[in-house]
Amino acid sequence: MSPVVVVATLSPKPGEEEAVKEAVLNAIPKVHAEKGCLKYALHEATGDSTDLVMIEKWESIDALATHGQAPALAELGQAIANLLAAPLDVKTFTPIRAGEADLGAI
Repeated sequence: MSPVVVVATLSPKPGEEEAVKEAVLNAIPKVHAEKGCLKYALHEATGDSTDLVMIEKWESIDALATHGQAPALAELGQAIANLLAAPLDVKTFTPIRAGEADLGAI
């Protein structure tokens, strides 16, 4: 099976940026322990945006589906439910390998 890359964008309500970030940071160790998690890394937008972006890599679509039902994600969803200015934007991708193996794909 092919790995799956996920880009999830969280847009906190004004004044809720730190609460959203803390909720995600608390979830990260639990998600890292999930079977099939290859990458689960939080990033902050630069400039004027307060968006947070989670870059994820799962060993398969099945591992991602299991993650979608895992307690860590349910807890995170509950923690941030009223803190976002817009619905969570989640997109999934399959890598297209190019160039150097360790540089050409996430």
